[in-house]
Amino acid sequence: MSKISLIQPEREIFSYPPYWASCFDTAPFLPMSRQELDQLGWDSCDIIIITGDAYVDHPSFGMAIVGRFLEAQGFRVGIIAQPDWTNLDDFMKLGRPNLFFGVTAGNMDSMINHYTADRKLRHDDAYTPGNKSGKRPDRATLVYTQRCKQAYKDVPVVLGGIEASLRRVAHYDYWSDTVRRSVLVDSKADLLIYGNGERPLAEIAHRLAHGESISTINDVRNTVVICKQALPGWSGVDSTRLDKPGKIDPIPHPYGDDLPCVDENSPFAKPALSKGGKEGTPIIVQPAKPKPWEKVYVLLPSFEKVKSDKIMYAHASRILHHETNPGCARALMQKHGERYIWVNPPAIPLSTEEMDSVFALPYQRLPHPSYNGERIAAYEMIRFSVNIMRGCFGGCAFCSITEHEGRIIQSRSEDSIIREVEAIRDNVPGFTGIISDLGGPTANMYMLRCRSPKAEQSCRRSSCVYPEICKHMETNHEPTIKLYRRARELKGIKKILIASGVRYDLAAADPRYIKELAMHHVGGYLKIAPEHTEKGPLSKMMKPGMASYYRFKELFDTYSKQAGKEQYLIPYFISAHPGTRDEDMINLALWLKRNRFRLDQVQNFYPSPLASSTTMYYSGKNPLAKVDYKSEDVVVVRGERQRRLHKALLRYHDPHNWPLIRAALNELGLTHLIGNRKECLVPAASLAEQRKLRKTYNCHLQPALTKYTGHVTLRNQKRQANHAKGQGKLKSKSISGTGKCSTK
Repeated sequence: MSKISLIQPEREIFSYPPYWASCFDTAPFLPMSRQELDQLGWDSCDIIIITGDAYVDHPSFGMAIVGRFLEAQGFRVGIIAQPDWTNLDDFMKLGRPNLFFGVTAGNMDSMINHYTADRKLRHDDAYTPGNKSGKRPDRATLVYTQRCKQAYKDVPVVLGGIEASLRRVAHYDYWSDTVRRSVLVDSKADLLIYGNGERPLAEIAHRLAHGESISTINDVRNTVVICKQALPGWSGVDSTRLDKPGKIDPIPHPYGDDLPCVDENSPFAKPALSKGGKEGTPIIVQPAKPKPWEKVYVLLPSFEKVKSDKIMYAHASRILHHETNPGCARALMQKHGERYIWVNPPAIPLSTEEMDSVFALPYQRLPHPSYNGERIAAYEMIRFSVNIMRGCFGGCAFCSITEHEGRIIQSRSEDSIIREVEAIRDNVPGFTGIISDLGGPTANMYMLRCRSPKAEQSCRRSSCVYPEICKHMETNHEPTIKLYRRARELKGIKKILIASGVRYDLAAADPRYIKELAMHHVGGYLKIAPEHTEKGPLSKMMKPGMASYYRFKELFDTYSKQAGKEQYLIPYFISAHPGTRDEDMINLALWLKRNRFRLDQVQNFYPSPLASSTTMYYSGKNPLAKVDYKSEDVVVVRGERQRRLHKALLRYHDPHNWPLIRAALNELGLTHLIGNRKECLVPAASLAEQRKLRKTYNCHLQPALTKYTGHVTLRNQKRQANHAKGQGKLKSKSISGTGKCSTK
C-alpha cells in the first residue's frame, strides 16, 4: 500500500468511464498499418501516436505505456513508428484520428540520439531495427508536429516524451549554442505534457472525447499551454521577488511558509468589510488560510530576456527547479513575443495501486511483428529486466531524471513485480533464468520516501541526499531486500542481477542492503557512479564526497569476501563538467592510476536541456546558489582541445592520449608527472615518438607556398632544418618582393 501523503490526486487514473470503443477486443499489438485496422474491425483510430522509436510493446518504452494505457481507457490507439518525415503519406497511413495526434521524439531527445558530446554524428541508433541511424530527424518533435498539421490541419497535436518535457520553457540548446524558445511555441502544437503522462493524458483524452475543445483545456496539471494572459482566478508574482538577482536574501525555511507571493490585487491581500460595521472600517475575517502556492503563478523572465542576459537565464533556471514539488509548486508563466507559455504545476505522483495497474496492462514484451525479428539493441538490453519504481530524489545537477519524473519515488507493490518476473519466465522467448535487472532510475530507492508528509508536501530542496541525507528521508532498505529474496526464490529463476546504478551513500546508511547485493546479486562487476574525486566538481554536480564511496567499497569488499566471491566495483566518472579545472582532472587521473582503474568507456559532460549543469555551462554561474551579477564565475570547460584533454585524462593509460596529456602537464608546470616512476601519470616520450614530433615540428617551420611567399629554395630548407636541430642560427637579411623566402 502507498504511504500516507498530504498530496492527494483529484481523480484515480482508471476511474473514468470507458470510452464507447472499449467494446472492441484488446489488440495483440497496437496497429501500425491499415491492414491491422481492418483485422481489428476498426474503421478509424481515436488517437494516433507518432514516435521516433521503433514500436516495442514493452513497459520500458514510452509509446507502449501510453498506447496501452489509452487502450485501457477505451480508446482505439494506432502507432506510426519512425515515419519517413519527407513523405506526408506516412503520416496519413492510419487515416485521420478522431481525437488527437500524440507526438514524441522517443525515449531519448533526438539531438542526443543523433550526436555525441563532441557534436559528432553518431552512426548507430539503439532504438531502431538493425541499429541503423537516420531513421528520425533532428528535433523530431518539431518536424513530426509540422507534418501532422500538414496532413490534418484541424486535428489537435499533443506533445509528450522526454524531448518535449526538457524543452517546455526557453532553454539553452547545446547543438546550436543558443537559447531556443519553448518547443510548444516552435512546433505550433496545441498542448504539451511533461513528465510521466498517465494522469494528465487520461483527463485530456476523456475531455476531448466529451466534445470539449482543445483550446479550453488549459488547467490540467503536468501540461503546458499557450495563452495571452494569466488564467482566470490566478494571482501572480514576479520571479525576482522570490529570488532577486544581485541581492543575497536569507534562505526561507524549507518546511514553513514561503516568501510572500500574492500581489496587491489579490483578494487575499484585501481586508473584508462586515455588513454591520461602519463604512470604511475594515473587519478582519478569518477564512481558511490559503497555502502560499495555491492559485499563484510565477512570472519568469521572458524568452527575449533570458536569451540576451545569461544571469537572467540562470535565475530563471533556479526558479524553475524550485517549482517541481507537486505539493507546493506554483504555475510558471513566460512571455514569448506577444504570447505566454503557461506551465501548470506537476501532476500528483501515481499511487502504488495505480503503478501496479499501469504495469499490469497487456504488453506483449516484444517488438512489433513487422520488424521480422530484426535486432533492436535497446530492447535486447531491457528484455529480461523489470522496472520497479519511478523518480529520483538524488537531484544530480547534470541529470534529467528529476526534471522529467520528479523526485518523489513511485513504487510498485512486491506482488506486481513478482507477477512480471513470472511473466518473463513463462512467456518471453530466449529466457535463460537470469533477470538482468530489478531497478529503475536508481537501484536502491524502492519504497524510500519522506517520513514526514508535511515536509514532503512543502519542501523545495533540489536533492534529498545532498549535501547530506535529509533527516526526514527514509533509508531503510528492508522492502528492497525482501523483494530480492522473494524474486530469487521463484522456481525457474537462476539469478537476479542488479544493473541499475546504486546510490552508494544511501546504501552505506543500511549495510544490510550491501550485504544482500554482494552475496547474491552481482555478476562479478557492480556499476557505481562517484562521477569525480575532487570537491570542486562534486559540489557543482551535487554528488557526495569520496568518504561515502570508501565506506561503500569497504562494506562491499567485506561481504564479497564473506561470500567467497571475487567481485569488483566499476566506477563511472564525468569529464569536462562545469566547475572542473585541469588540475582536478589530473588528480582524478592519478587517483585512477593509484587504484589501478583502466576505464574503457568514459563520458564527457553532455549539456542536456533544462539541467542545472547545462545552466552553469551556458551562463558561467551557479544556479544551485543565489545568482548574482558579481558572484563567482563557475569554471567552464569549453573548446574541443580542452574537452578532449579532460576525456583523455580519464583514459590516461591509452598511448594515443599521451602526447596531449604531456603537453598539458608541461603547460601546467607538472613535468614531474611525466616519466617511468611509479608516481608519474604518463611515460616520457620514446625515441620514436621524439623523432616523430621533431619531424612534425620541422614541417611546421617550413613556410607555406603562397603567391606572397614565393618559391622556397633548397638552400633555405636546409637552413630551417639546421635551425630545428639546434646546430646553428640563421643570419640572413629580410628580402621583400624578390620572390625569395628568408628568415629574419
